[in-house]
Amino acid sequence: MEHLITTAKYTLTALYVAGFVLLCAFGFHRHYLSSVFNKNKSGVPRPVRRFKKLPRVTVQLPVYNEMYVASRLIKAVCAIDYPVELLHIQVLDDSTDSTTEIAEASVREFRSHGLNIELIHRNNREGFKAGALAEGLRHTDSELIAIFDADFIPPSDFLRQTVDFFTDPNVGGVQVRWGHLNRDYSTLTKAQSILLDGHFIIEQSSRYYGGMFFNFNGTAGVLRRRCIESAGGWQHDTLTEDLDLSYRAQLKGWRFIYLKDVVADAELPVDMNAFKAQQHRWTKGAIQTAKKILPHILKNPSLPYKVKIEAAFHLLGGLSYPLLLMVLLLMTPVAYFWRSLGWEKVILLNLIAISAGTLSLLRFYSIALKEVYGQGWKRRAHHIPVAIALGTGIAVNNTKAVLEALLGKSSEFTRTPKFAVTNKGEGWAHKNYTSPRGFTAVLELALGLFFTALTLYALSAGHIIWVPLAFYIQLGFLYTSISSLLPRHKKTGRVD
Repeated sequence: MEHLITTAKYTLTALYVAGFVLLCAFGFHRHYLSSVFNKNKSGVPRPVRRFKKLPRVTVQLPVYNEMYVASRLIKAVCAIDYPVELLHIQVLDDSTDSTTEIAEASVREFRSHGLNIELIHRNNREGFKAGALAEGLRHTDSELIAIFDADFIPPSDFLRQTVDFFTDPNVGGVQVRWGHLNRDYSTLTKAQSILLDGHFIIEQSSRYYGGMFFNFNGTAGVLRRRCIESAGGWQHDTLTEDLDLSYRAQLKGWRFIYLKDVVADAELPVDMNAFKAQQHRWTKGAIQTAKKILPHILKNPSLPYKVKIEAAFHLLGGLSYPLLLMVLLLMTPVAYFWRSLGWEKVILLNLIAISAGTLSLLRFYSIALKEVYGQGWKRRAHHIPVAIALGTGIAVNNTKAVLEALLGKSSEFTRTPKFAVTNKGEGWAHKNYTSPRGFTAVLELALGLFFTALTLYALSAGHIIWVPLAFYIQLGFLYTSISSLLPRHKKTGRVD
């Protein structure tokens, strides 16, 4: 028995230390990206020249059961400032509900106004979004392809801001920053907006500034047709067809441009289960892409080491969730096994290490908020801890995604429901489309209750130094789980 206890002690300690070291590596990586951004943020990309004769552009709008936002999307795209004879709009509709009729009516209306717009309806979802985009390519000969998902409202000058970059024959794609139509709708949307701003302002910008690979985000961007085709076309063997294509294209030598100062607004998920489904798809797809693409990147002798290292951090970023979960679960047993060191010393070590990681996140998201709001960023800074708590709370959900990807478990492309809600008080619970409550919510609730008990124990035992950390972790899991499990509120659709 003593041998088993000793083995367990050293095994759990090794796992705990390994998890902490790797999490620290992700924390230092955030510091690195923040530093690259701060050094280069004043740089504004400029096209090498302007087109004397503008190219023909096809705007693809992949939709699937989007009855609330389809007409809004089509109206916004039809308002884009571009010569009408050079603009071709495709509504790529895979819908199985009244979205098709709504889209058809909008298409007829704008076609009657002289726009070249068509609806291409598929009776199957083969390849999901990737399949719809590939089908659209077969119906156009345009060299430039712009893409917008159903929840977006592109600015009218979108093409004027982007197409001239394609005067450089090496440019394969241009991505703009996502904005948020309903940032202030709820606690959930405020937290999401901060998480996304960190990605679009710091991560994407820093990778671009640093000459490293970054990804087309599947919407709010323009791709060169030859870039798509030379990279192997749209493929649907991962859940993130955009990330997959981006890396394949850059491996072929295509350059991508990132415009952080051009913003296309989109609707954030207002339902916790929809948000978790989106996060699951993104996390699982990134790991699938890593399995598919990362070996080719690491073996490529022509790529600089910084490109390879950054690609590894980017594509394997989802591993931070199972690592975080492992460290959180091992805190108590490791502290128990090593109680001879003194409980307070073990907790202090935990606190210092986790606080260092938390500080890297605070800096990361503070920089993003400053970029969005300027001097007014401090009025929104109190939402940063909520965003970090949400990031902790979805650790179970995203760990499931990572494990499914690593084990090769296939799953359908799950769309994120949109309800066209942008202002506080607007309801969504009475509308169609629901996101199922997954079993992960029960595990999140159990973890929330466990850390609640740990907080109460720390208070009763006088281990005050442990209380803020345990309380914060408990907050993240309880918020995520309760928001997932509560029934929809029929009046306002709000659960927070």
